[in-house]
Amino acid sequence: MRLFAVLLVLPLLAACESTAEVPSSGGPPVRSGTTGTVDLDGRPFQLHVPGSSDPAAKAPLVVLLHGFTSDAAQIESYFKLTAESQRRGFLLAMPDGTKDREGRRFWNATQACCDFGGLGTDDSGYLSRLIDTVVARYPVDTKRVYFVGHSNGGFMSYRMACEHATKVTAIVSLAGMATADVAACKPQRPVSILQVHGTDDRTVLFEGGGNAGRSYPSVDATLAQWRGHNGCADEADASAAPMDLDSNLAGQETTVTTYRSGCRDATRVELWTIKGGSHGPAFTSNFAPAVTDFLLALSSQ
Repeated sequence: MRLFAVLLVLPLLAACESTAEVPSSGGPPVRSGTTGTVDLDGRPFQLHVPGSSDPAAKAPLVVLLHGFTSDAAQIESYFKLTAESQRRGFLLAMPDGTKDREGRRFWNATQACCDFGGLGTDDSGYLSRLIDTVVARYPVDTKRVYFVGHSNGGFMSYRMACEHATKVTAIVSLAGMATADVAACKPQRPVSILQVHGTDDRTVLFEGGGNAGRSYPSVDATLAQWRGHNGCADEADASAAPMDLDSNLAGQETTVTTYRSGCRDATRVELWTIKGGSHGPAFTSNFAPAVTDFLLALSSQ
């Protein structure tokens, strides 16, 4: 059985909508310009609140999800979104998955990833309540709520788009796929999608594969699934300039393919293909600003 061993060798580390009431969360609010802990049902998460000249101004919310066996601190060290949060003025939530019986943190995202111990953790409900908790305590622009995830976190971001589309504006998935069970994904409204994937990823295969006897779709099938959900035509726009996102690869190795024709509610489905990229690309300083630009350009109707 081939598990997603996604404890990153990070470049700098050698490395059906819920209607439940908002749960109480203890502790004082996180001060502007700092990162603090917010409790949620005894399962706390980290929240960065950007400094702002107008504390009452509504801010976008980004929820950052780590990969299998990783944690919130590692994924933030990798994606470096806190600096972007401070610079661009969005709230950044960084939760941890639960630990399985072997002590590995995971998100219960799809059949293929990554509740290998069968614990049945309701991460979809937990993350929905996380959104509610932040919205209840901070001035959030609810038309701009985004999920960003790596690997297992990417799979989980897709699940949130399926099950909580009325709360989620867009997702970014690095090396995580949609569910193979297309019928199980019934988003209540369109959600913009950005898939970032290396063609040489040997952990979550670009062409799709299987894990623990359960299949996951290819990048092409994932994008086709979400074009269908969003009503997008299959007409691709590849006119955008390539980007240099991976410092281990020469030149501008990342191509951009966008589907926006026919997409409902001004959504889009986009693919950044890192030619020769691995499961954990060595990102340049271009990555975090580029992801932030993609997200902040989008709002829900």
